[in-house]
Amino acid sequence: MQIFILPMIVSAALLAAVGWWGGASAFFLAFLVSVLETSLSFDNAVINATVLQKMSPKWQQRFLTWGMLIAVVGTRVVLPAIIVAVAAGMSPWIVAQLALYNPIEYSHLLEQSRITIEAFGGAFLLMVTLRYFFNEAKEVHWIRFIERPLARLGQMYAFEAAVALIVLLICDSLVEGGNVLGAGVIGIVLYTLMDGLTGVLDSSAHNVAKAGFALFAYLNLLDAAFSLDGVIGAFALTTLLPVIVVGLGIGAYFVRTFTVYFVRQGTLDTLIYLEHGAYWAIGALSVCMFVGLFHEVPEVFTGVVSIVFIASAYVSSMVVRRRGNKVLS
Repeated sequence: MQIFILPMIVSAALLAAVGWWGGASAFFLAFLVSVLETSLSFDNAVINATVLQKMSPKWQQRFLTWGMLIAVVGTRVVLPAIIVAVAAGMSPWIVAQLALYNPIEYSHLLEQSRITIEAFGGAFLLMVTLRYFFNEAKEVHWIRFIERPLARLGQMYAFEAAVALIVLLICDSLVEGGNVLGAGVIGIVLYTLMDGLTGVLDSSAHNVAKAGFALFAYLNLLDAAFSLDGVIGAFALTTLLPVIVVGLGIGAYFVRTFTVYFVRQGTLDTLIYLEHGAYWAIGALSVCMFVGLFHEVPEVFTGVVSIVFIASAYVSSMVVRRRGNKVLS
């Protein structure tokens, strides 16, 4: 558990700094945002571990160092500002000025861009989920009466993209005042490009560095899709940008630390259904983001659903391990 010592020290220092800057209320809000970000992104840590274990120790360390800078500044500050700028038809520089000096107005713009954000994130995460379950080579199934038929559908080429596009077309026809189809297609294209690139480079023993970079980029794209909803939720709690950055940053740090811990402990090898539960949780998050196009879905609900899937998968894995790892495929 020594891997968690540094994150705890850094978190304590950041929270103390926020408390000194904004008082007890700022300290409490930053702590609350960090707890929510960590708990709601736990499934992200499990999925990240499945990718990270394919990377060399050097790239794993870069995921913790360089990746943190990208996660805090790029994914949780810059990316939402870019989406707001595109959705509102404003200059990114003006949006950045609003985020720094008029966070209340920025939070309103962010809320108005919810449809674009939900469509992009929902489509990307739906592709992640379907790509996992629509896999005819998948031999181990957790919820077998559902996962077995889904695996057979993997025989159909690019079936997951077809399903995601159908979902987007339906949502786009029902939602008014938002470019659901355009934002969702961008999510599908980004996932397809990154998945194809990582697959090509990962299959070549002569491109270890390039494969590491491709997986690193894919992990950060995955983190972006996971975090977009959390950014909106953070602004719903407070409009103080330093509090939001510290809270989301602490959460991102712990999620990455959990990811490395899972890899080093071989958690996914000993708890065989944990990965399945995480992908079910991602599917639930994707559904919640699409439902969010029509009705606001409380993030607490999304978090509870994710925890239920992961906790159930953990219990099932422990039962199988005690029986001697006799898995029914």
